[in-house]
This record gives sequence, structure tokens and C-alpha cells, in this order.
Amino acid sequence: MAGRIRESDIALVRERSRIDEIVGDHVSLKRAGGGALKGLCPFHDEKSPSFNVRPSHGTYHCFGCGEGGDVISFVTKIEHLSFVEAVERLADRAGIQLVYEGGGATIQRDRGTRSRLIEAHKAAAEYYAEQLATPEAQQAREFLAERGFDEAAARQFGCGFAPGGWDKLTKHLLGRGFELQELIKSQLTKEGRQGPIDRFHRRLLWPIKEISGDVVGFGARRIFDDDPIQAKYLNTSESIIYKKSQVLFGLDQAKREIAKRKQAVIVEGYTDVMAMHLAGVPTAVASCGTAFGTDHMNVLRRLLIDDDVNGEVIFTFDGDEAGQKAALKAFEGEQHFSAQTYIAVAPDGMDPCELRQAKGDVAVRDLVARRTPLIEFAIKAQLKAYDLDSVDGRVEALKKMVPFVGQIKDRAKRDGYATRLAWWVGWDDEAMVVRRVRQVSSGKGPVATPQRADPNQMALGVEVDGPARPNPRDPKLIFEREVLKIALRLPEYAGPLYDSLPDESFTDPAYVALHRAIREAGGASCGLEGSAYLDAISQGCSHASVRSVMTELAVEPLAVKQNDEFRYVSMVIARLQEVQVGKQVEDVKSRLRRLSPIKDADEYRALWGDLVALEEYRKALLQQSAGVL
Repeated sequence: MAGRIRESDIALVRERSRIDEIVGDHVSLKRAGGGALKGLCPFHDEKSPSFNVRPSHGTYHCFGCGEGGDVISFVTKIEHLSFVEAVERLADRAGIQLVYEGGGATIQRDRGTRSRLIEAHKAAAEYYAEQLATPEAQQAREFLAERGFDEAAARQFGCGFAPGGWDKLTKHLLGRGFELQELIKSQLTKEGRQGPIDRFHRRLLWPIKEISGDVVGFGARRIFDDDPIQAKYLNTSESIIYKKSQVLFGLDQAKREIAKRKQAVIVEGYTDVMAMHLAGVPTAVASCGTAFGTDHMNVLRRLLIDDDVNGEVIFTFDGDEAGQKAALKAFEGEQHFSAQTYIAVAPDGMDPCELRQAKGDVAVRDLVARRTPLIEFAIKAQLKAYDLDSVDGRVEALKKMVPFVGQIKDRAKRDGYATRLAWWVGWDDEAMVVRRVRQVSSGKGPVATPQRADPNQMALGVEVDGPARPNPRDPKLIFEREVLKIALRLPEYAGPLYDSLPDESFTDPAYVALHRAIREAGGASCGLEGSAYLDAISQGCSHASVRSVMTELAVEPLAVKQNDEFRYVSMVIARLQEVQVGKQVEDVKSRLRRLSPIKDADEYRALWGDLVALEEYRKALLQQSAGVL
């Protein structure tokens, strides 16, 4: 049994272990003046950096949570090690051979400690890597080669192969001096029916490493069709050294580039990480056997020094329904990030590995470059469920999406996306959408506008049923009202031109109902005149309120001069048609905004042609109606 580590050796470990380098493996640091460095504290959640490191003193202190100490205490706390294990870890890193008082010049480890389990995983990773070169692993090598990964790529990411047989790894590690209970404790071995057996058999393996580079687990991919375990991937079960919610595959290789570029790319699988790195995106990482979560975010935030200005996190998901669900889940977690958060979806539902195979390294880099803000993607993904070409569809979409946008915590972003929501849905009143989103975010909810009784109806003593009578001074309805007056007062001039107007030309329910009643009476060109004409229309009015609107319009003066009736009628109807065409233009623009000129090229070109034709028609109607009212 080894004795105590010599005090002079502990002092030497402190001297040769630069605290800024050790801390820098876990936290991105930047200069803070006075020779100090600053970053986000790894020991508690914070938005503004309060974790300070003084390389000249070899100490650290967090002004937020009060944690502080030297390089040994930092490693003790961040790695969950004992004091002796922390000294041994730093000694290994610095190439120092420790002397134990009473135990001689040796590095004897205590059985079952964290360091021993790390050593067991390191030995296992080396063994698996050697096995990848055996004849038994031919299919595993072919799997990698088919996906564009050569021998050098396999070495870079430590790929290995778990051989067949029940206990080959177990026997190998026992022969290296590890104890059976250590192997079981580290999840490399498990109890079988007839004794201890290996955790993995006949599978392609990737070593899962902590940010420091220590192997803490493995991810295993099914290779053989006769594998009795159907799951495509198996991962090491959680242990005292492996917490899947805190580990990201590839982070040991990506950490310095993430800190340098202020960018982290989140992919879904081991081969996707490999493809990204080999294609020139060295900031890619992946969660291991679990969804990307808050703990993973906190690890990245410390590297990005997330301070509302620097850093971006880019999620890559499959374009299918499952990928969209993953993106929406990421949106919930994105609220914890101040960094700009994006999503990149490869064409045809390909993942980054498939994209690299099909279209090369440049396509992978372009995928990242053509990223879309995650919030935008989340909104558009949900809008696909609604018919935005119909009024009802737009209303339902807003009912669903206003509360969703209201979840955005950043006020400037929330107002900006509220405006864009109105744009994407095709809703004219952007201010109304922004107002509703603000109400939802403040917890007040949408405010209903109180309905006031129309004094004209009360004065007429009419029993109000059906559509409410419109405000005669509403500027949005001025042309609808004037056209209906023309149809009632000057049917001989309105004639077929009026009769050709569709119901969609009118927006107020009472005006729509009156227009239908006129059409049911035979239209403006029916040949009836005077009271007979109005009586026929009145018979078609299904509600008293609509008949009231009819009688009101039938006596309301027209803004037309004598002997100028034909020109005036043509101008007013043209103006109403221009309003309707304007809505069609906005509809087409809304549909274009929801399409990609690249992915939906044919549909996009067709709609663009429609838009050009509609704009020309609208321009002609404006010229025809120039000067009216």
C-alpha cells in the first residue's frame, strides 16, 4: 500500500500545472485586466462572467458562488476526485513521477477509485482499437469505409471493435491488473448467467470522452444482421465516471475551436460528428444516448462565454417529423442560451454524414453557412399545419402561434418575431399581432374589445339579428359601402360589372350578406327598377340587420355628379377590385415567403409569374380608379 505523497512533489505539481491551462479545458477565459482572466463559473449557473483566474498566483475565485482555491482544488471539484487522485491526475499530465513516503517511487493507485476506472476505460479503448484491425472486424471497417471514413479517421476518433465471445475484454483487463469489481463498477463488464461477461459484443465502438479527453464510456453500433440485440446503438450505462447528460461526443477535440470561433454545431450521431470535422467543421459535437439538454448547454456556455453578443449554437436535425420535434424541443431549451441559436436542415432529409457522402465536404460546410434562426424554423414548422391561403386558416394559425411567440424571453426578439409572424401568416395588421403577443407574454392574455350597441339601430327600433351593422365611417369599408350604394341606386350603370364581383370583394359580414341578396334578386342587371327592385332584394335578406343596412344605403347620397354616372361607377368598382387584387398579391407574397427559391424552385417560379401578372393588373386598376373619392 502506498504512503502519503511527498510534500515537495505536491508543490512541484502545483508549480508545473498552469491553472489557466487546466481551467481552460473546461471554461473559456478572456482577459479582465490586472493580469486576471474571467469566464462563466463551472460550479453554478450564471449569465455574466464572475469566475476569475490569476495565473501569476495560481488561484481562482468566483464572486458569484464563492468557490475558490488552487489548481489542485479546482481539479478535485470539477472532476469529482479525491485530493490524492487530483494530484495524481495533474502529475500524469505534467510527466511527474510521484514519490510516496514509505511507499517508494511508484504510482500505485487505490483500488476502485475514479482514477482506476478511468485507467480501465483507457485500456479498454486501446484494446478495442487493436481489435478493429482483426479479420473479425472486416464488416465494421467496411461500415466506416462506406461512409467515407478511412483508417486515419478511425484513429482520430478512436474507433474500435468489440470482438465476439463472452469475456475477451474482461480477461484482457484482468490480465492488466484490474479487479473484477472495478470492471463491473465501470460498466465494462456485467454479471452473466455463468459468470462475468463483456458489456459489448461484435459491435463497432466509439470511445466517449470527457472534455479533458479521458474515456468514460462507449457507444456501440449494430453491424451484423444476426446480432440478437436489435437496438441500432447501445451506450455505456451511467456510472460514477459517466453522466450522459453532461458529456458530448467530440467535445474533447472541438473545445478549442468552439472557444476560438464562438460556435458550436450540435449533430445527432457519432458518424455525423466525424463527417463534420473531416469536412472542415471542427466545432461539431453530439449528445450520447440522450437528448441534448440543459446540462449540455451549460457545458457549451462556459466555452462560448455566452454574453448576449458572442457565440452561436447551430442544431442540425433530420428534415423529417422526428427532426422537427427535436427542433421544437431545442427551442424550449434555447431560452437558456443568450447566444444566437440556429438550425440547419440538409436537403432530402439527409444527415451530415449522408450529405458528405452524396455531395462532398463543401456541401457540409454550406449546410452550416445556410443556417436558419431556430425560432424562425420552429414557427414555420408549426405554420405548415394550417391553410394560410384561407382566412380561417390564418386565424387559427395566429391563435396557436401568438402564445408560442409570447414565450420568447428577449423583448426585442419577441416583438421582431411577432412582426414576422404577421408577415409569414399574411395578416395585414402587424401592430395587432405585436400587441397580442405582448399581452400573452405579460400574462394578461388577449383583451377582447367590448361591443357597444349601435345607437342608429336603437333609434330605428329594429330587432337586431344576424350580422352587426357596420360603422358607416369606417375608412377600410368605404369602397365596399359605395359599391353597394351604386348597386342599389344605379343598377342600370352597375349592371354586369357589379354582378361579376365575388363575395370575397366584401369583408364586412353585413355587406357580404347584402351582396348575396342582390345577386339572389337577379343582380344589378336583372331589369327591375325602383321599389320592385328593392323589394326583391329585401326578400333575399335573411336577417333584419341586413335589411336595415339595405334601406340605409338606398337613401344615402352618392358622391357622383349628374351626367358622370357611368365613369364614376367604373372608377369605384375598379377601386374595389384593386383592393381585392391587393389582397391576392399579399397572399402570393405570403406563399412565396414560405417557399425556398432553391428547394421549391418550380413552385416558386410559377408563383412569381402569378405575382408579376397580378401586380400589372393592380396597377391598371389603380390608374382606372385614380381620383375617386
